[in-house]
Amino acid sequence: MPMFRRRRSATPAPAPGPSPMRPSRRSTEELAAAEAHLSEFARTRLGVEAFIEPRTAVTDTTVVFVAATGEWTRRRVRSPQQAHAMARALGIPAYDAGVVGYPQRMRDWTRKRAEEDRRRLDGG
Repeated sequence: MPMFRRRRSATPAPAPGPSPMRPSRRSTEELAAAEAHLSEFARTRLGVEAFIEPRTAVTDTTVVFVAATGEWTRRRVRSPQQAHAMARALGIPAYDAGVVGYPQRMRDWTRKRAEEDRRRLDGG
């Protein structure tokens, strides 16, 4: 009788490769609120574009809406298909952020906001 025998589990080992999509834990209300926020953002700003970010091991699929001024907002969505459908319904272009990247105006706006916050905190 071997002393260091491996125990076999009752469940089979998962197949190699990427794990199958697990159901999201986010509630329907959270997704509806995110969609309402994104719709409001697109309706109240000019030149809005959607940048769809793929799901990763850490985060679910997200979409970033960027206005012509560089102002942006990010929210989780159900899927890339849903993000594309939302962009189509709102009449705004949608891009895969992993392919095209983010516009320079978004980085400029973020940098400007950080400088304003720093000045405000420094009292100047």
